[in-house]
Amino acid sequence: MPGLIVVAPASGSGKTTVTLGLLRALTRNGTRVRGAKSGPDYIDPAYHAAATGKPCLNLDAWAMSAAALCTRAATEDVLLIEGAMGLFDGAPPDGAGSSADLARILGLPVILIVDAARMAQSIAPLVAGFAQHDPAVRIAGIILNKVGSDRHAAMLRRALAPLGLPILGTLPRRDDLTRPSRHLGLEQAMEDPALPAFLDRAADWVTTGCDLAALAALARPLPAPDAPIAPPPAQRIAVAQDVAFSFLYPHQLQDWQAAGAQITPFSPLADDPVPDADLIILPGGYPELYAPQLAAAQTFMQSLKNASQTTDIYGECGGYMTLGDSLTTADGTVHAMAGLLRLDTSFAARKLHLGYRQLHAMHGPFAGAWRGHEFHYATTTRAAGDPLFTARDAAGQALPAMGLRLGRVTGSFAHIIDKA
Repeated sequence: MPGLIVVAPASGSGKTTVTLGLLRALTRNGTRVRGAKSGPDYIDPAYHAAATGKPCLNLDAWAMSAAALCTRAATEDVLLIEGAMGLFDGAPPDGAGSSADLARILGLPVILIVDAARMAQSIAPLVAGFAQHDPAVRIAGIILNKVGSDRHAAMLRRALAPLGLPILGTLPRRDDLTRPSRHLGLEQAMEDPALPAFLDRAADWVTTGCDLAALAALARPLPAPDAPIAPPPAQRIAVAQDVAFSFLYPHQLQDWQAAGAQITPFSPLADDPVPDADLIILPGGYPELYAPQLAAAQTFMQSLKNASQTTDIYGECGGYMTLGDSLTTADGTVHAMAGLLRLDTSFAARKLHLGYRQLHAMHGPFAGAWRGHEFHYATTTRAAGDPLFTARDAAGQALPAMGLRLGRVTGSFAHIIDKA
């Protein structure tokens, strides 16, 4: 099936809102469409899934090989991919993994979303620069966002006319199409009971302001699948899944299931006992917002401790913090965690840790070389024991070792994305 990539010159241009409106509008008119997100992101994909009713994929041109990207992008639906940051922005030092890289690898045209709120004639050189910067990245159409009036729209169209690029829509400023956010991005889709109404408003907005048929006609065929399915890390995998533990990439679960693994979800917040499994995974999320409930979830905590004697346990970011001795919330309250790693973490003094990571583990269920990312504000106040990963940044510079392992329990702040 065909695909398109929705991009912008910079972050904050309205890509996510426009993409959600397009996904919802196309779904409502009967188009078989699925969302995808460029780069490492857990929040936006959940909104894509809410807009279409179908899981959203992450397509990461830095962390995934070209073959893996082609295989994971294969779908029976029209694939609408939301870019990340600006079109050519990626990992240092040279922008690897950008939305432009994804467009080149998949051979897809891009739709440029331009925040026109503070521009008139100056929009022409901006768009011309993006259109001419790389012949391998084809801008197939433009959507003008945050347009102030019909007069403003006419000025913008007149300025852009000499470029010969299709203007697929003009979208007026809408104060009712903003989303609440927190330190890692938007609130999670599952937390907002008003989300369906928001998605319908966004769909009405783009239906009125955009030519959906012309946009869909610009989509081009995706490459054929080109990668074998990797073996799963275990045959029976129990995965924590609730509002505190939701940061796990869908492609990982899909790959594992396609390779024959059995996935069993459970909820620590509901105080579920850990299911019988060969591997227990605590993904990232927002455990700091639910630390009192987790500390009180004694059935979950005791079953996790019991399982650690015979079963591999792996935690990422929020899951890693939950495996430690304590978690201190932003108000300074210390909450006891599982006590399976000699680790204390705190949000009382926040510090941003952000970037792609090249990882290698000698032990544990994810032994070997991986590509991943780190994005959190937690501070480690104590970490004792053997590290899990050796680490380098996106540019290959050595970083301190990451994570811990103790017996069959392993974890780190890194989120693994794909095999290196």
